[in-house]
Amino acid sequence: YFNLIAGRLGKGHCPGRSWEAIGHLALRLVPAITVADLGAGEGLVSQLIAHRAERVWCIDNSPRMVEVGTELARKNGLANLTYKLGDIESVPLADRSVDLAILSQALHHASHPQTAVNEAFRILKPGGQLLVLDLKEHTFEKARELYGDLWLGFRESALHGFLKKAGFQKVEVTAVSREAAEPHFETLLASGLKAGK
Repeated sequence: YFNLIAGRLGKGHCPGRSWEAIGHLALRLVPAITVADLGAGEGLVSQLIAHRAERVWCIDNSPRMVEVGTELARKNGLANLTYKLGDIESVPLADRSVDLAILSQALHHASHPQTAVNEAFRILKPGGQLLVLDLKEHTFEKARELYGDLWLGFRESALHGFLKKAGFQKVEVTAVSREAAEPHFETLLASGLKAGK
C-alpha cells in the first residue's frame, strides 16, 4: 500500500491527518506560557493553545467577537482563556507581560501595522517571541469589501522591516501556504525574538 501511495500521501483525504491534530502535536513541544492573541476574532488559535498554556489573552476590537469568544471559552471549560476588548495598536496588557504574542491574519486589518508590531514588542517579556501569520501581498481588491482588509497583504521585506524596526532579533519570514482556489492567497509566517531573558 505505502509503495503505491508514496509521493501522494496527504494530497487527498488521509484518515486522522488534520491541521487540528498536527496543532495538538506541536503544542506538546511548548511549555506552559502566557500568550497574547492580538486581533483574535473568535479565538480559533487561542482555543487550541489554551489547552497547554498557563494563560491566554485574546484581544479584539469587535465587541461581538469578544462576546462569542468568551462564550466559547466558557462552554469549553477554558478558565485560562480571557477575552478583552481592545485594539492591536493599543493593546490593553501591561509591558513585559507575555511570553508569546501572535498576530494571526490580523495585521492587514491594522491602520498602522508598524504600531501593532511595536505593541507586540512592548507586551513581550525579554526572551519572548512574536509570530505573525498574514497574507502575502496580492491584488485581489475585493478583499477590502469582502473581508474588511485595509492592506492587500504584505511583501516579505515589509514584514521583515516591521519586526526589525520594532526591535526584534532573529527575524525570519517564510511563505507557508498557497491556496489552490482563485485568487490563490499565499500566507507568510514571520517570527522574531525580543532580546534578553
